[in-house]
Amino acid sequence: MVITVDGPAGAGKGTLARCLAQIYSLDCLDTGLLYRAVALKMLENGENFEDMGAALRTALLLKNDDLKNPLLRSEIIGNGASIVAAFSEVRSTLLEFQRDFARNPSIGQQGVILDGRDIGCTVLPEAPCKIFVIASPKVRAERRLKELHQKKIYSTFELILKDMQERDTRDRMRKASPLRPAKDAFVLDTSELGIRGVIEKASFFVDSIYPQAQKNTRKLKGFQECE
Repeated sequence: MVITVDGPAGAGKGTLARCLAQIYSLDCLDTGLLYRAVALKMLENGENFEDMGAALRTALLLKNDDLKNPLLRSEIIGNGASIVAAFSEVRSTLLEFQRDFARNPSIGQQGVILDGRDIGCTVLPEAPCKIFVIASPKVRAERRLKELHQKKIYSTFELILKDMQERDTRDRMRKASPLRPAKDAFVLDTSELGIRGVIEKASFFVDSIYPQAQKNTRKLKGFQECE
């Protein structure tokens, strides 16, 4: 099984990917962490996110352990990741990392699932099962604000909405792998859905592509365990 999950920030693609990974016993890679790791290392080194040369040098030295830093989830790193991800040289450097992950699932797993912004179109265009998750900017900003408050991080709805809109523009307008659904992707709008509804719709689509896939029914019933 090879599943791709793409979409803008805050649409719910990460939660969906983690849930499907548990339900179908799949290795899961949040590809956005690769770009966040590059941005974090650049910040630690006092480098400008818009310095393509520095971003490329950092990407070339990236290791698996760099994806485990809890600081990767911060807002400033998310914005930095959106900037460095626009460099085609950086994307090319990290492309093989992602494809190698997809080619080598762990023993006992049914396959892999990768979430990001260009997986279905660029990284794994031949993947049989593609999902593109969307939600309105307002809903996405509200979700991110709630997430930050739970982490005791102060922000405002207006600031988060502005940042998201700027990131959306960068992601959609960049020349290197712009954010867009693949032609054969299932577009899933999560604006009015809870996690149960999202998983049900996504699972129905996955089952239509992989009818023989085995499912962990306990996980399928315990949606909140995926969050």
